[in-house]
Amino acid sequence: MARPRQERAEQTRWALLHAAAEAFDEHGYAGAGLNKILGRAGVTAGAMYFHFKSKEDLARAVVVQQAAELCFPEKNVGLQQLLDMCQYLAVRMQGNVLFRAGVRLAVEQNETNLLDYSIYDWWAEQFQEQLIKSRELGQLLPEADEARFSRVLVAAYTGTQIMARISSGRADLPDRISDMWRCLLPAIAPPEVIATLDVSPWPSGRTAEGA
Repeated sequence: MARPRQERAEQTRWALLHAAAEAFDEHGYAGAGLNKILGRAGVTAGAMYFHFKSKEDLARAVVVQQAAELCFPEKNVGLQQLLDMCQYLAVRMQGNVLFRAGVRLAVEQNETNLLDYSIYDWWAEQFQEQLIKSRELGQLLPEADEARFSRVLVAAYTGTQIMARISSGRADLPDRISDMWRCLLPAIAPPEVIATLDVSPWPSGRTAEGA
């Protein structure tokens, strides 16, 4: 009996996360009413409070869980893997509402009063891991700093996706990410390495398996 009960509880939690993500993505934090979220999820207020203390707590969970449904490409290694990850994220941001809403809430924390930097540290760690592998493969310039560049990359990606959201609803995000990398790569990699990399934008709908 315990397992079915736990499974139902987990299903309810994810239903709330997805409903909240849809509402936050469409209306922002302030415009997403709790009753609308509950209606989308098909659950009662009591069920929500079993999992989340408040709308703010629910928003924080969307931010923290934004990457839960992502499956990064694994075909390549080093810098090409990092480029593929960034293009994959650009495509998934177009199609995955949990990821998209989590990113929006992370950017708009001053409006939600969340003030939690941990998700940015997490993304920097993912990027730094690939940069360390790039160093091991001899792809980086001697003066390149993996930790510092990973933080710059998170900031550059964040700003780029905001501009894409405003300009085209993120339809041009893969192209903008490609341009971003063309500008950033000379700061960390020698020309002969850059010449071997594919920085072209991914088409909408491409999956990690197609990398």
